[in-house]
Amino acid sequence: MNIDATLYGQFVIIFALVMAALCYYLGRRKTQNPVLAGLLGAVLSLLPLFGLVYLLVLLFKKDVSSTSASKLDAV
Repeated sequence: MNIDATLYGQFVIIFALVMAALCYYLGRRKTQNPVLAGLLGAVLSLLPLFGLVYLLVLLFKKDVSSTSASKLDAV
C-alpha cells in the first residue's frame, strides 16, 4: 500500500483538528487562556510527536484554581 502526500496531508489536518479540540478542552481547566492552548496544540500537531508531547504536558499540569473556589476558601 502506497502512502502518498494527499493521504498524509489529510491525516495531518484531521489530527491537528482533533488535537486542537483536546487541547482546548484540557486548556479550559489547566490554563488561563484555553484558546491559546488549543491553537498551540493545533500548530504543534503538524508534527504529530510534538502534538502528543504537548497534550501530555497539559494532561499532567495541575488545574488552575477558579476565582469562585478561592472566594469560598477565603470565607
